[in-house]
Amino acid sequence: MFRSFSLKRSFRTHLKTLVHCRHQPPLPFPFSPVRTLSTTPSSSSESELRKYLGYTALLVFCGAATYYSFPFPENAKHKKAQLFRYAPLPEDLHTVSNWSGTHEVQTRHFHQPENLKQLEELVKESNEKRAKLRPVGSGLSPNGIGLARGGMVNLALMDKVLEVDKGNKRVRVQAGIRVQQLVDEIKDYGLTLQNFASIREQQIGGILQVGAHGTGAKLPPIDEQIVSMKLVTPAKGTIELSKEKDPELFYLARCGLGGLGVVAEVTIQCVERQELVEHTTVSNLKDLKKNHKKTLSENKHVKYLYIPYTDTVVVVTCNPVSGRRGPPKFKPKYSKDEAMQDIRELYKESLKKYRAREITPPDSNEPDINELSFTELRDKLLSLDPLNKDHVVKVNHAEAEFWRKSEGYRVGWSDEILGFDCGGQQWVSETCFPAGTLSKPSMKDLEYIEELKKLIETKEIPAPAPIEQRWTARSQSPMSPASSSAEDDIFSWVGIIMYLPTMDARQRKDITEEFFHYRHLTQSHLWDKYSAYEHWAKIEVPKDKEELEALQARLKNRFPVDAYNKARKELDPNRILSNNVLEKLFPLSDLV
Repeated sequence: MFRSFSLKRSFRTHLKTLVHCRHQPPLPFPFSPVRTLSTTPSSSSESELRKYLGYTALLVFCGAATYYSFPFPENAKHKKAQLFRYAPLPEDLHTVSNWSGTHEVQTRHFHQPENLKQLEELVKESNEKRAKLRPVGSGLSPNGIGLARGGMVNLALMDKVLEVDKGNKRVRVQAGIRVQQLVDEIKDYGLTLQNFASIREQQIGGILQVGAHGTGAKLPPIDEQIVSMKLVTPAKGTIELSKEKDPELFYLARCGLGGLGVVAEVTIQCVERQELVEHTTVSNLKDLKKNHKKTLSENKHVKYLYIPYTDTVVVVTCNPVSGRRGPPKFKPKYSKDEAMQDIRELYKESLKKYRAREITPPDSNEPDINELSFTELRDKLLSLDPLNKDHVVKVNHAEAEFWRKSEGYRVGWSDEILGFDCGGQQWVSETCFPAGTLSKPSMKDLEYIEELKKLIETKEIPAPAPIEQRWTARSQSPMSPASSSAEDDIFSWVGIIMYLPTMDARQRKDITEEFFHYRHLTQSHLWDKYSAYEHWAKIEVPKDKEELEALQARLKNRFPVDAYNKARKELDPNRILSNNVLEKLFPLSDLV
């Protein structure tokens, strides 16, 4: 499913990022009547006069306040006033939201430089004016880590492949290039990326800065694949970083969360393009334990998908096609329609049931369910009653049956095979924790899942599927959740989810509250026990002061926060690159 942030605006500049536009009506001007001391008039006529004078003054005040509160465009200044008509929003006011619609800001400053020179001038000017300039990528981060009301810079127009070194399998690109675009442009050189996240629409600079990852216990997160970078900073201008040039800052800035500078260019270590065989099987936790070490060490890519309230574990492995044997010959036992049969029947039954109870009114535009993909139909099914545990359990059982009938092989290029349809809009929390070494896994990764599934059932959480588990090798970037000095260390990443399958505001609010309850339970029961830390693009800033202070202390215990803040003060002394997320997670002290 394609995802990008939405940018709603009225200005004419064509954005190369994929966006949609809309205007929002302004809210009425808020006011409260002024309370005055009352006196007893000498006559009723005096009382009446004062009353009407008061009404007149209030009317004039409200009219003046409304006039000056809503800015008009230039061409509206001489137009005749019309009663009960809102003034239009300013033409330069834009609403920017992340792909799931869970975070959004309004800003008058959304910049898209077309080249390095324009970016350098923009950063310099913003620093001189102390104007906010938060780097934002494709807006795919579930927590909206790139959003800032004060102003943002997006590099979607800086999306070129600058150099290809086929011999060393390296490419130098502008940081605004999207993953899919990059892969398409370098495939003719016989190259591709080492690994991929679930989707392809991220800008390279964005997935680098938040420490994004794919899966494979021998493969590191994306930031570890960067061998050099060009960083445009407010205080020191453009600086080039690599293992040879200022290695300490290089490693810190690779996963810098956009707080040390705007990543303008990166050089990526690639690999030869190759076809992969994807093998999907259904197992259970008991059998997984027997072969877990072998599964991690013998497969280039591996992930487990757990279905809550069932014993089902979907095991997906991907490996290069054998040059000697070629792709496997396999005839699936079930057709695609047969695999979809259970969930289609459940949808028909559930729709009839909920309409009979008048929970879900008939929809004249109801699509043909035979034309919907599995994830689209799952969203529609969950939307009928998303927080009813019994209903969610039925959906999960239908999903388990879908995967049982979808066992088999698939062959394709890595950028085609390693993607994963994550479903529609959603809340997600993903944690990363150590899982031993490749030669000696600790088995803590499977213990974590056992406790998580038990917690879900005990607390009767309406948890949909899947719980996704992936692995990576370590990263040398100290701000990466998978950072480690031990070369053989491996890390497990576990994601929990709740879908937002409806646009009904009340229902989305209820789902949001339930998700944060779910997340809080996992946090209190599992995170400290397993040394688990959330993915930077999925960490949510607590509203409660004590919870925030506890989170700050916890982050400081895991990451070099003092060194990071010191670099922030040196490279961005006016904090123009910062936003609420960074300020809350890493409060700056004058002592740093």
